[in-house]
Amino acid sequence: MEKHATEQHKRSFLIGQAEFSARPLEPALYLVATPIGNLADITIRALETLAAADVLACEDTRVSRVLLERYGIRRRTTAYHEHNAADAGPRLIAAVEEGRSVALISDAGTPLVSDPGYRLVGEALERGLRVVPVPGPSAPLAALTISGLPSDAFLFAGFLPVRTGQRRSRLEQWQAVPATLVFFESPRRLAETLVVMAEVLGGARKAAVCRELTKTFEEARHGSLQELAAHYASADTPKGEVVICVGPPADEDAAPADIDALLIGLAAEMPASKAAAEAARMTGQPKQDLYRKLLALKQDASG
Repeated sequence: MEKHATEQHKRSFLIGQAEFSARPLEPALYLVATPIGNLADITIRALETLAAADVLACEDTRVSRVLLERYGIRRRTTAYHEHNAADAGPRLIAAVEEGRSVALISDAGTPLVSDPGYRLVGEALERGLRVVPVPGPSAPLAALTISGLPSDAFLFAGFLPVRTGQRRSRLEQWQAVPATLVFFESPRRLAETLVVMAEVLGGARKAAVCRELTKTFEEARHGSLQELAAHYASADTPKGEVVICVGPPADEDAAPADIDALLIGLAAEMPASKAAAEAARMTGQPKQDLYRKLLALKQDASG
């Protein structure tokens, strides 16, 4: 163990021309967020973790090599991705159990957000091992912040199904969710997806298409789903990674039956007044109107 600790203290990273030593890490699985485009977005803590970890697991070692070389981190890496997870996962868990530190990174952004690692974290927790987040860049959050849409409540939905019917069904499940919806999408399917979104969610819904975030050709286009669908239907296929943000339904879009169900569900967990207040926050409707509606629903149920 003494030799192991000495080796850790030798590990370092560069910021500009300055070299920094990486402090030893406690045994754990470290989930390290990496830049989504601009390599300058890495955090100092992330660099220190990547330099100090006993094992550095990457979704694609070739992609990660660019980041590591930029900051003078000379480390041997091991691959961990959806195709080798069954074999690589147990080895990473075993390393932590043996008292070693394991850092996991994806190609870009925060690990486990539409990236492999969910089962690895679950296995680590089941075995009582420590899991440590090293937060940083995230494409969904970056897009949400520049979308101009409500951010007090949002639902990250990842990639929609490729088949049109399944895509439509998935969107129908989220049609009445009182939150901003955030999706990843392929540039090749963007135009078609926006058309389906306009049909299912409503063409008037406010939305934003954010592309190539933090990169040279970063773009954020705002408008209604109908306007965005029309634009991308006639435009050339865009390049790069795409995030779509769709605003919550307008007050008038909420069906009476949905509001009744919401009120009843909330009233089962809290007093009527508080339930009405929470429903008002979620739907934008007046609290007093919702309170009277809830009292009427309760009276009907008891009568």
